Amino acid sequence: MKASELRDKDKASLQKELNDLLKAQFSLRMQVATQQLSNTAQLKKVRRDIARVKTVMDQKDAK
Repeated sequence: MKASELRDKDKASLQKELNDLLKAQFSLRMQVATQQLSNTAQLKKVRRDIARVKTVMDQKDAK
């Protein structure tokens, strides 16, 4: 996911995207805890996507 794609979305869709990413992060953390996750790089990717969405949301609020 790119920041330029996120900037085109409105606040409601950004909030939905953030909620989806947080649910995905929780799911991945549970898979790590139960040692079912083989690709741990997914956790890093989701964490960075969450940060991107929050950054774009903050930028929209500042305007």
